[in-house]
Amino acid sequence: MSARIESVDILRGLTILAMILVNTPGTWGHVYTPLRHAEWHGLTPTDLIFPFFLFIVGISIYFAYKNKPNTKLTYKKIIIRSLKLIGLGLFLNLFLPHFPFFNDFETHRIPGVLQRIGLVFLFSSILYLNCSWKSLTAIGITIILGYWLCLGFIPFQDGSLPTFDRAPNNWANYIDLNILGEHMWKTDYDPEGLISTIPAIATCISGILIGKLLDGLTHIKYLFITALGFLISGYILNIWFPTNKAIWSSSFVLVTSGWATLILAVIYYLKDIRKIEFGTVFKYVGMNAITIYFLSSFFSKSMYLTKIGKDSNIHSYIYQTLFTQSFLSEKFSSMLYAMVVVLVYLGLGYFLYKKKIFIKV
Repeated sequence: MSARIESVDILRGLTILAMILVNTPGTWGHVYTPLRHAEWHGLTPTDLIFPFFLFIVGISIYFAYKNKPNTKLTYKKIIIRSLKLIGLGLFLNLFLPHFPFFNDFETHRIPGVLQRIGLVFLFSSILYLNCSWKSLTAIGITIILGYWLCLGFIPFQDGSLPTFDRAPNNWANYIDLNILGEHMWKTDYDPEGLISTIPAIATCISGILIGKLLDGLTHIKYLFITALGFLISGYILNIWFPTNKAIWSSSFVLVTSGWATLILAVIYYLKDIRKIEFGTVFKYVGMNAITIYFLSSFFSKSMYLTKIGKDSNIHSYIYQTLFTQSFLSEKFSSMLYAMVVVLVYLGLGYFLYKKKIFIKV
């Protein structure tokens, strides 16, 4: 494996571990602000995590399919992989809470992180196999500008103008609500909704283009210049279309792609240019990223669902027994629990790597 692919694996591993960190606090009632998503508009470190992963999916698509023939077999494998990802996500949302009795699904959430990864992977891979670099770039730009124009300027049937606020007159929320109904994360929106998956494809396309740049990279400055271009354009667009993860705004696509490119450039510089040995432990997780993310979600939900007595479950029992101490603040205790969980999955990644177990979903 080339060093530049190792750089991608390191970033992928860091991203998955960050996902686990923010998804498994000791208690949701006490979480440091940087480990929370922005309430609506804005950007916290936590908001960078999911777009980073889709950005890395794009880089992986480039290297995985750059020499693949455009055949029915290739498409079959892409579709099967997408369905596996969507199926795993639906399992976590629909079936796990009711196991072993699969019923009462009327109000359970249908969208999710793995479902979005599956859909984005499907469409981005097909676009990559069928489009030139100029066409792929044009599609990405069209999605970014078109999404802004559609959400910002197309009036509703009653003549009212749309807004980007968390309200019924936000087009992304309005369409999701009318299609998904009660099968959403919140009553009025879903951060992994159907409409906001379209600009998420643009995030993945940015990763594909960065994969192309990496493959023929002649100087590290080009990565830094590209990152700067993404960031400047994103923060300028933020003036008219606020950075917002919940609706995956166009400025959010550009800003997060910029930060992802910048951090990848730093890792590449340290790993490839300066030959500094670091980050190998994160690579272990990155090489089984989806497996480790799925297991972390599966065990976390299972711990919440497994009751101990009337008012407790495995998660709260472990947290209150081992981590809630009088000399620690509640926020620190909550973060400490999450950090221990991260170490557990870091160890799992190391174990799988040493056993040469690489599970391809």
